[in-house]
Amino acid sequence: MNKNTNNETNKITSQKENFSQWYLDVIREADLAENSPVRGSMIIKPYGYALWEKIQKILDIEFKKRGTQNAYFPLLIPKSFLEKESEHVEGFAKECAIVTHHRLEKKDGKLVPAGELEEPFVVRPTSETIIYDVISKWINSYRDLPLIINQWCNVMRWEMRPRLFLRTTEFLWQEGHTAHATKKEADEKTLEMLEVYKKFVEEYMAISVVKGKKTEIEKFPGAEYTSTIEAMMQDRKALQSGTSHMLGQNFAKSFKVSFLDEKQEKQYVWQTSWGLSTRIIGALIMSHSDDKGLVLPPKIAPLQIVIIPIWGNKEEKKVVFDEIEKIKAELETSQVTYKVDEREGRPGFKYFEWERKGVPLRIEIGPKDVQKKSVVIVERVSGKKEFVSNNEISSCVQQSLERIQKTLLENSRKFRLENTREVFDYEEFKKIMSEKEGFIFAHLCLDKNCEEKIKEETNASTRCIPFEDGLDNAGKCIYCRKDALNKVLFAKAY
Repeated sequence: MNKNTNNETNKITSQKENFSQWYLDVIREADLAENSPVRGSMIIKPYGYALWEKIQKILDIEFKKRGTQNAYFPLLIPKSFLEKESEHVEGFAKECAIVTHHRLEKKDGKLVPAGELEEPFVVRPTSETIIYDVISKWINSYRDLPLIINQWCNVMRWEMRPRLFLRTTEFLWQEGHTAHATKKEADEKTLEMLEVYKKFVEEYMAISVVKGKKTEIEKFPGAEYTSTIEAMMQDRKALQSGTSHMLGQNFAKSFKVSFLDEKQEKQYVWQTSWGLSTRIIGALIMSHSDDKGLVLPPKIAPLQIVIIPIWGNKEEKKVVFDEIEKIKAELETSQVTYKVDEREGRPGFKYFEWERKGVPLRIEIGPKDVQKKSVVIVERVSGKKEFVSNNEISSCVQQSLERIQKTLLENSRKFRLENTREVFDYEEFKKIMSEKEGFIFAHLCLDKNCEEKIKEETNASTRCIPFEDGLDNAGKCIYCRKDALNKVLFAKAY
């Protein structure tokens, strides 16, 4: 826990006063992460990493249900690999960190780089190039397909404006890569994995999202198209919460990833890639938390319940802890995660700490509660306090956790819908983006110039062409008034 006990230092700024500072305050007070000595990189603390472990565990199971195998590939990528796919290297060139030497030597009392490499290495910003060079040797026949692999790893993109979880130079993620015999199979896999992300983000993280396709400007470098899920944060900005890319045969031709089909004719594979990063923890914080601190949906919380014992003397302590052993046995049968806060001292500071850490339920038990054969259960989200008899603890806990999970998703969906508007006039578009922000649905001709001008004039970018009520929805372009075949989702974004 943060050692600084100065009340002013540990105050959480209100969302309305300064949302950006509020976000950083919540991270600090919930003890999730902190800045590291390496510019732009963060240290994920145990409680924050426990969140990532939950995310990893849930998604890993979902991936493996769909035939995915985990693997690991090198951190360093030969520079020449990135140059094989021109659109890809152009998209990542400005974010790459380069290794040019392989040792340090002392010169005039200082360590200086020595042993210049014949070819520089790029610290992976993403792994398409090195993975596809390798799998070109793994795939020979149609019998080797489909190939579905995933790696959990770190990547580095030189971030100019870092912010904890949202944009850091180094971050953790998973990246799935697949190779298929046909375009149809690759298209299906692209959308299948997007649906996995949507289901995870909505069902576990309780964040409502819009599913759609990125415009040409916003798609992943080198892809045929990129599909995405977009969420609205409590400051009404958008945050990309998972992407799945249809890569077509672009990388396959660059890296000679081919196979012999059933007629023994050479064909290039069709590929996809898909990923989700620690940025999703930033989305979790900004979607649900309040001025009291972190708020966590029960399905993703490292701890669902904290038990706070209350006692005055040794005799009371023994009575209370004997009762807690019985409660623990009952909670074990409910398969919930819990912790007993056994620290000495009055309970007030414990309530305060666990509230800031977003634990969904708090169980309070003191000598009087033992006598009454009951406990007090407090919900983090609503603050509701309920006296519950011992024989009803298990059922009450389950009902409360389910209610909290459902409420958070409903709140997220309601907030998104209340702050989403359909606009046909550009002046109105500009006014909304300058005063209210939020999501705007508007027709766009998809001309690069129109898209760039809108972003330049309003700071709003295209988030996606929604799959529902977006594709094949004709109208007039919000900017140039030419015919537009699609309706596009706009927002200011992280």
